[in-house]
Amino acid sequence: MTLLLAFLALLAERLFGYPDRVLAAIGHPVMWIGRLIAALDERWNRRVRAPGERRGAGVAALVVIVLVSGAVASVVQGLLAHSIVGIVVLAFVAGSLIAQKSLETHVAAVAEALETGGLEAGRAAVAKIVGRDPDTLDEAGVSRAAIESLAENFSDGVVAPAFWLALFGLPGAAAYKAVNTADSMIGHLNDRHRDFGWASARFDDLVNWPAARLTALLVVVAAWLGNGMSAGNAWAAMRRDARKHRSPNAGWPEAAFAGALGLSLAGPRVYGGTLVDDHTMGDGRREANAADIRRALSLYRTADTLLIALAGVLAVLIWRW
Repeated sequence: MTLLLAFLALLAERLFGYPDRVLAAIGHPVMWIGRLIAALDERWNRRVRAPGERRGAGVAALVVIVLVSGAVASVVQGLLAHSIVGIVVLAFVAGSLIAQKSLETHVAAVAEALETGGLEAGRAAVAKIVGRDPDTLDEAGVSRAAIESLAENFSDGVVAPAFWLALFGLPGAAAYKAVNTADSMIGHLNDRHRDFGWASARFDDLVNWPAARLTALLVVVAAWLGNGMSAGNAWAAMRRDARKHRSPNAGWPEAAFAGALGLSLAGPRVYGGTLVDDHTMGDGRREANAADIRRALSLYRTADTLLIALAGVLAVLIWRW
């Protein structure tokens, strides 16, 4: 049932996204998880603690976040998974943990901003989806940032939750989303979270490991199917550059996108006024533009369709077996 649920959730979210009315009325599961993380951060991450104590508190916080999220999801799945109508409702609930539609919307907004409003509009749009300093970016930098965000979030926001949903149902996807949200909120190398967020950052690396590699493979196949894209370059860039990225996972989809599109992504970037000198992904041109963002979105849609088809085919094969 979990594979069928993953297929239905991917399909539902791709078609409908997360309705604005529902968001306005009850919020979003990530927002609920975020409130729990913020409360634990405020209560348990006290500056008077020694570094070792803060690290231990961060481990305990991660356990609480994962168990609470997984337990609530388990109850919801138990209530809904006993009828056809219930499974359909459950698919929409599970789809709220996947971000196909919103990811495409936000990245497309950057291309549209560059095309209609110029550099300043592009900087404002890309600032909503990346953490780097937008004022340091020229048009090529804005375009590369959008494509890098698309690649990384395809892995973290789409493939990974679908992967854990397919393995363990709604509890698996909810627990993954809890870990990923904790990493984004407290998994930073700043003074406050260096110790408290250590467990969240390391565990996020672990749970994203399989999805990052699967995402890269989906992109390679999508490039083979796509017009004017190179599967061979995507494969070569992935094998050559992915392990050189400062993240153990982000380099895989970024390198695959870079090779497929004939671009050079990543490299030196500025976060909070600090230059991060990362290795480049791909050996193509650095001068990306809005047209390249559009090409990246086309590649993403094909790869995402492959993911949905893969979930559907596996669900049928398992059911027949």
